[in-house]
Amino acid sequence: QFLDLCTHLTEEHPEVIPFLAGRHQKTSPEFLASAEFRNVLSRCLSRVRTRRNKVYVYINELCTVLKAHTLRRKLALVSAPPTAAAPSSPSPPQPPASPQPPASPAAAASSSSSSSSSRPAGGSKRQIRYLENLLRVYMGEIRRLQERELDLAELDSEDSTYLQESRLKRKMMRIFERLCQLKQCSSLTGRVIEQRIQYRGTRYPEVNRRIERFINRPEVFPDYTDILKVIQKASARHSLGLARRQMENMAQDAFREVGNRLQERRHLDLVYNFGSHLTDQYRPG
Repeated sequence: QFLDLCTHLTEEHPEVIPFLAGRHQKTSPEFLASAEFRNVLSRCLSRVRTRRNKVYVYINELCTVLKAHTLRRKLALVSAPPTAAAPSSPSPPQPPASPQPPASPAAAASSSSSSSSSRPAGGSKRQIRYLENLLRVYMGEIRRLQERELDLAELDSEDSTYLQESRLKRKMMRIFERLCQLKQCSSLTGRVIEQRIQYRGTRYPEVNRRIERFINRPEVFPDYTDILKVIQKASARHSLGLARRQMENMAQDAFREVGNRLQERRHLDLVYNFGSHLTDQYRPG
């Protein structure tokens, strides 16, 4: 239905539809069979029907999503910045007023591989623009999923609205981290959970440093045994000569203090970030 409608609307540029069909053929079968693809395609189709003068914009949006799910594109998002030449399909001619389908990161690397040794590390403007456009597409899809009604029958489905939204958010995080690599900037967002916890609970700086380094590792919530092992290693490494009973007492105190501070940080992060764009404008009263 989408191709039939767009074929009629792009008769002045017959090369556009074959290009879109080629992108479709290169897309992974798993994505083509997913609910995410059906949702994106359904949205693009409904928008073309209501705003036919924007047909090239929505073709561009669909091309961006399809390119993000080719095998080569998936590898590009999680690997180091490509430096070797890689084949890429040329973009079709578009009307001057309509946006061109964004070129892929691999194509950008291919066009500049000869001068990569003389250029500073980082991504090209084309790569960065492509990933930023992809983030905008995923953000729009997440907002649309949040606005959908969820019935009880969907709760046991592997393609429920919540699971689709969760998968899209994980993809956005991978794209965001890759974008930060290309821009050579920090991926820290300022969230409370990213703030480093300082620990000065004992009178041994060597023990404090090791505990602090351990509790600030990503996705770590230590238990008593973890803290005790850290103290034992610090004592052995720096020849502190701590007795076993002394180390156990230190581990108990550190575990209580560290656990409370980690819980407080997670709670504040949830308070600051919990919600949806549907409630952004809500004001009590």
